[in-house]
Amino acid sequence: MPIASSLLERKARAGAPEVATVAPDATVLDAAKRMNELRIGATPVVEDSGRIVGMFTERDILMKIVALDRSPREVLVREVMSSPVIAAGPDASVDELRHVMTTQRIRHIPVVEDGRLLGIISIGDLNVAQVEVMTETITYLEQYMYGP
Repeated sequence: MPIASSLLERKARAGAPEVATVAPDATVLDAAKRMNELRIGATPVVEDSGRIVGMFTERDILMKIVALDRSPREVLVREVMSSPVIAAGPDASVDELRHVMTTQRIRHIPVVEDGRLLGIISIGDLNVAQVEVMTETITYLEQYMYGP
C-alpha cells in the first residue's frame, strides 16, 4: 500500500511543479488570481519563516468572501484561511489520508516533516493510487488463475 512520500515521489517524477504557497498577508484577490493561473484549488499559507499557518481553498473564497459579499481586494488571506492545518507525515498510508479527507471533509492535505512542507496530496492523487493498486491486484490474480 502506497504512503504519502511515495505519492509525492510519483508526482515529482511525472513533472509536477513545486507546491505553490501564499503569504498570510496577501489579498484574497491576489491569491485567487494565482490559484487560477496555476489551475489549483488549494494552497498552503506559509509565513516568511516557512511555517505553514493555514490552507486557503476555493471553498474559503466561496463561503467566506462571495457568500458574505466581502471584497476580495480588501480581505487578507489570514482572515479567511482554514486553520489549524490538518497535515500528514510522509509515512501516512493512503488509507489514513483518505480517512482524514473523508472525516474532515477536505480535499488536500499538506505533507510535512520536521516543520518543512514536502508537498500536497489531493483526493485526485489518492484516486490515481487506488486505481494503480487495483490494476496490480487484477494483474496478479489473472496471472495466478491463468498463468503467465
